[in-house]
Amino acid sequence: MAVKRNFDRRKSNMVVEARQVAMRIFEDYTVSWYWILLGLVIAMVVSLIFIVLLRYLAGVMIWVMIVSVILVIAYGIYHCYAEFAALKGQPGADITIRDLGLQTDFSIYLQIKQTWLAFMIILAIVEVVIILLLIFLRKRVLIAIALIKEASRAVGHVMSALFYPLLTFALLSMVIAYWAVTAVYPFPLRLQQPLPFLSTSNEQVYKVFNTTECAYSRDTCDPKTFNSSNITAECPDAECQFAFYGGETLYHKYLIVLQFYNVFLFFWCANFVTALGQVTLAGAFASYYWAYKKPDDIPAYPIFSSLGRALRYHTGSLAFGSLILSLVQIIRVFLEYLDHKLKGAQNKCAKFMLSCMKCCFWCLEKCIKFLNRNAYIMIAIYGKSFCPSARDAFFLLMRNVIRVAVLDKVTDFLLFLGKLLIIGIVGIFSFFFFSGKIKAVEEAAPSLNYYWVPILTVVVGSYLIAHGFFSVYAMCVDTLFLCFCEYPVVADTLTSRTVAVFE
Repeated sequence: MAVKRNFDRRKSNMVVEARQVAMRIFEDYTVSWYWILLGLVIAMVVSLIFIVLLRYLAGVMIWVMIVSVILVIAYGIYHCYAEFAALKGQPGADITIRDLGLQTDFSIYLQIKQTWLAFMIILAIVEVVIILLLIFLRKRVLIAIALIKEASRAVGHVMSALFYPLLTFALLSMVIAYWAVTAVYPFPLRLQQPLPFLSTSNEQVYKVFNTTECAYSRDTCDPKTFNSSNITAECPDAECQFAFYGGETLYHKYLIVLQFYNVFLFFWCANFVTALGQVTLAGAFASYYWAYKKPDDIPAYPIFSSLGRALRYHTGSLAFGSLILSLVQIIRVFLEYLDHKLKGAQNKCAKFMLSCMKCCFWCLEKCIKFLNRNAYIMIAIYGKSFCPSARDAFFLLMRNVIRVAVLDKVTDFLLFLGKLLIIGIVGIFSFFFFSGKIKAVEEAAPSLNYYWVPILTVVVGSYLIAHGFFSVYAMCVDTLFLCFCEYPVVADTLTSRTVAVFE
């Protein structure tokens, strides 16, 4: 009993500390939200400028991007080393992160040398990997740059595609908002009283705890009427103590099933929105590829025309492809839940089998995402249903597997470097601003409990914004590549230099 009380006390202290951290983070958001919004706007402007320059100066911009990423990461390594050297000899700086433990004031971690050493090692590894990839793939990088140039011409004729990610973002925001409301707030389901929260019930459950034998042990009790009940007469040492949040009704027994159902619907809707964006962009860029004379034969509004075809003819195919991917994702969530529940009870063999299953389903999810993406391109080209399109895409990719591995993936790597560059630029400026290291705007910077909160928010938001813009280029490259593999000779469609690029 004493051990359980100590455990409950430690658990209560952790909850209190977590609430204090959450309140401080909320306070930081209230005083810095407009600066965060400004940082996201700057990230959007930088991304748009980068895409526009990529349209006209693709080759130069790619090399500028590669060199800039290397320089930004090198500066990060230098900054980490400078902070590491500055802490040398200071009292308390030699404490390890393990000895420090979990602290609610996260700025303490930046006052020890091991944190900056870890950051420096991570950045150095990333720098070495990028440089080695560029050295060994230097010839393929040149071909990928030419491929991006051709994609830039296609984007130049379909400029409205750059703004389509805004629609995807809006739809995904609606899906996330609906899922969050369902997961957090109560829903009546035609009952007279609303049910508790789907995530955690707000009902406090009290149980009878005692040290001697008692017939009412572990029964539900009410602390308000407990002292006047007959339980205290039969069991003098019995106490009515808080047990957990929740309930013991039929709803509470199947609460985890409802949670999985809610997560499954979230995956399905989010994957459907993503699939709709992919097939819309693929249809627009396919109309560019198959146009006999450019730009005369390109539809006036290629994005709107492609979106209309997708909604009118391919909704079922998109829903089916999203369903397959969602089933794999919910199985992965279930495996993680099972691993968490059996963490203390499973033996080494069970842990090994569970790890293998999680690895297999992770690989399966990646494969399905790749196949679905190419199946949606075939749907946009020919208008067939999902299964025939997936089959055609699979055999088409197998016939051109070397081209896929070389051109497609190297191009994705270059576009990923562009995302890193935008994140690095915005992240560095936000770090110097929110940490108060820029003297010119030191007074304008808000007073924060954790200055990493707005920095992390701006960095994550910048990545999402950059990913939205660069996903258009990635979809354009994949569509043109698959169209060329399907039919490499189109009159007045590709120049001889472009054909040489693909081949």
